[in-house]
Amino acid sequence: MTLETGQPNNGGCDASSQQGKRGAPAASSRRSVGSRPGDAGVAAALPAAGRRRHTEAFTLIELILVLALLVIITSLVAPAMSNFIRGRALDSEARRLFALMHAGQSRAVSEGLPVMLWVDEKQNAYGLEEETPPKGGDPKAENLTVDENVQIAVLNVGAAALTTIRNLPAIRFLADGTIDESSPQTLRLTDAKGHALWLIEARNRMGYEIRDTDK
Repeated sequence: MTLETGQPNNGGCDASSQQGKRGAPAASSRRSVGSRPGDAGVAAALPAAGRRRHTEAFTLIELILVLALLVIITSLVAPAMSNFIRGRALDSEARRLFALMHAGQSRAVSEGLPVMLWVDEKQNAYGLEEETPPKGGDPKAENLTVDENVQIAVLNVGAAALTTIRNLPAIRFLADGTIDESSPQTLRLTDAKGHALWLIEARNRMGYEIRDTDK
C-alpha cells in the first residue's frame, strides 16, 4: 500500500515538472514572435542616415555659395587693392629719394666736399657719390633702381648750365649744406595711373620738399 500511494505522487511531480518544461518553449516562442530591441535601433537609424545625407548636401550648397561670394568680393576689391599698392609704391619711392637727399647733404657737410645725387631717366635709376671720387671709385657710392611702377623725371632746370656728372643731371650738395644754384629745382615721380609726387627745392636752397603738386 505504501508503494502504491508513493508512485502517483512521483508521477504528479513528474507531470508538473514536464508541464513546466513544456511551458518554457512557449515563452521563448512568444519572445521570438515579438519585436526585438535591435530592430527598433535599426529602424531609428534609417531615418537618421537619411537626415545625415540631407545635411551634408545642404552644407555643400552653402560652401558653393560662400565660394561664389568670395569670388565676387575679390573681383570688386582687387582693383582697389591694386591702386592702393601702386600708391604705396609711389609714396615709398618719394620717401626713399628724400632720405638719399638728406644723406648726401649730411655727407657733404661732414666730409667737407661736394656730393652729387645723379638721376638717370632712361634707366629709371638714381644714386649718390662724390663729385671727384678717388681712382678706385667712391666706396660710399649708392646706386638705386626706381620701383617698376614708378617713373622718375628731372624738371624745371634752374640755370642754362645744368649740373651734371657722367652726362647725367645731378643735384650738387655743397660743403656748407646748401644746394648748388645749377642743380635741378624739381624731380617728379609718376606711377602707372598718372599720379605724381614732386620733390621741389626749398627757397633757401637748404633741401627739398615732397609735394603732391608742382606748385
